[in-house]
Amino acid sequence: MKKIILFLVILFCSCSKEKVKETRKETLKEIPEEVSYFKQIKSNDIKLGEPVYGDWLYTRKEKGQTFDQYFRSKHIVPTNKVNIIYIRPIGNFNALQNKQIELLNEYLEIYFQLQTKTLDPISNDVVPNSARRISYGHEQLLAGYLLNDVLKEEKPLNRIALMGLSELDLYPKAEWNYVFGLASYRDKVGVSSIYRLQDGELTSANFNLCLSRLLKISSHEIGHMFGMHHCINANCVMNGTNSMEETDRHSIRLCSVCQRKLNSCIAYDNEKRLTDLEKYFKKNNLIDGFDLMKKDLGVIQ
Repeated sequence: MKKIILFLVILFCSCSKEKVKETRKETLKEIPEEVSYFKQIKSNDIKLGEPVYGDWLYTRKEKGQTFDQYFRSKHIVPTNKVNIIYIRPIGNFNALQNKQIELLNEYLEIYFQLQTKTLDPISNDVVPNSARRISYGHEQLLAGYLLNDVLKEEKPLNRIALMGLSELDLYPKAEWNYVFGLASYRDKVGVSSIYRLQDGELTSANFNLCLSRLLKISSHEIGHMFGMHHCINANCVMNGTNSMEETDRHSIRLCSVCQRKLNSCIAYDNEKRLTDLEKYFKKNNLIDGFDLMKKDLGVIQ
């Protein structure tokens, strides 16, 4: 009798696994209009050139991630109960910086086509003296403390991702000079700093350049939280970056493959997203982004 029960259990498990495989195969069969969309915008992808000294890929031999690898990987998918992106400002922000945070909130909501909320700022005082230091004349906070002891403890309603945004510079460990940000992709929590995005001081003259950097870095990091790896094929916002100069060279646009990955995770209307992004870039006088969205819209219409 025990052998019969064991056989039935094995048979049931085997059938269940086959059903899951078949379901994923069926899901992978996108509707013709969606497949056509990604093929059309692929004509606007720009192949990455050979990395030079100082570039992210010059010393890092990354394998990349195909669409099939992404599709079959374990990554978070929005549900009715897990569907809101949160931004948590950390520190004291001036009027121009608060304006950028407002614009970041608006951008992430369009970019991911998910509700995005900015939480009230918290003070730098949450970081003890043991997790801060003075380096080259300015104060730095230990990124790992903010990540593990502050942000991971927060559980806002329906959170799918939480991005802390620090006013002060960050460092990851004593022997490092600084870090742009740090994230736990398993916990869907990250922290970035605006300090090095602003060329010393945010002004009306450098506002758009600094905003573009903030949009790139934030969408890149949250993209990782949705399971996307670094892109190594095309000029793409998911490219790895070693410096601010390299960040400035990288596109704010997702390449066709990375767009397909994100769309397989978040079932949004591709044309609506492009149109929303085009309007956002135009309204905020971000010319490069506007031109890129206009090109993509041009090949699908």
